[in-house]
Amino acid sequence: METVERFSNRVENYIKYRPGYPLEVLQLFKDEMNLKPSSVLADIGSGTGVSSRLFLENGNTVYGVEPNAAMRNAATRLLKNFPNYKPVDGTAEYTTLPDSSVNIVFAAQAFHWFEPEKTRIEFKRITREAGYIALIWNERQLDTTPFLREYEHFLLANAGDYEKVRHENVTAEKLEDFFQTDFKMRTFANEQIFDFEGLRGRMLSSSYMPSESDERFADVESQLRKLFEKHADENGKIAILYDTNVFYTQI
Repeated sequence: METVERFSNRVENYIKYRPGYPLEVLQLFKDEMNLKPSSVLADIGSGTGVSSRLFLENGNTVYGVEPNAAMRNAATRLLKNFPNYKPVDGTAEYTTLPDSSVNIVFAAQAFHWFEPEKTRIEFKRITREAGYIALIWNERQLDTTPFLREYEHFLLANAGDYEKVRHENVTAEKLEDFFQTDFKMRTFANEQIFDFEGLRGRMLSSSYMPSESDERFADVESQLRKLFEKHADENGKIAILYDTNVFYTQI
C-alpha cells in the first residue's frame, strides 16, 4: 500500500512537470511492434496518463491500469476527450483485464515498482498471441553537463529512498529474468527546459524528495535555488537531459 499511495500528494506536480515521451517511441511501436490504430494497449502503472496520451492520439484504445486513485482520477480528467481511454483500478500483478485482451502491454516509468515474476505471468495472460510487451522509462542523464552532475549530488544528499528506486537499478540481468526470452532495446533523446518554478515542480514530482509540508523543505528549496542560479542560462532556463529507453519483445 505504501508503494501505491506514495504519489498521492504529488499528483499536480506530476501532471505539470514530468517529462513526456518523444514521438520516436510511437514510431518504434509502429515499426517493430505492429502497432495500428486498431490495436488495443494496456498501460500498466499509467499514473496521470502521460504515456497513454501518446497512443490515444494515434487512435488506439488504451486501458490505463493504475492502483493509485488520485493519479487514476487525474488521468480520467485529463484524458476525458479520448473516449478510447479506459481507466482500470488494478496492479501489474493483477490488472483485472480479461485473458488475451490486448495487442501490446507496456509500462512507462513504473517497472521498478512491480513484482517481476507475478507481473510477467499477468502480462502474458492478458496479451494476445503474437502480441508484444514493452518497458519504457526516461532515464535522467547524470553527468553530461555540470548542472546534471551537481543536481545528482543534490538528490543523493536530500532524497529518501532515491538510490533504492532509481531506474538504473533495473539491470540487464533483471530484464533478462523478466522477459525470459530475447528482447530488443532502443534509446531516444529527450529533454525538459525549465525556469526555477519548473525545476522546483520537477523535484517535487519525485516521491523520494521531501514534500512542501516536510520540515526539511525550506532548506532543500534553498539549495535547489542556489544550484539553479549557478547554472541557468542568460534566459533563466536550465535543461534536464534524458535517455528514453524502450525494452521490448514479442510474446
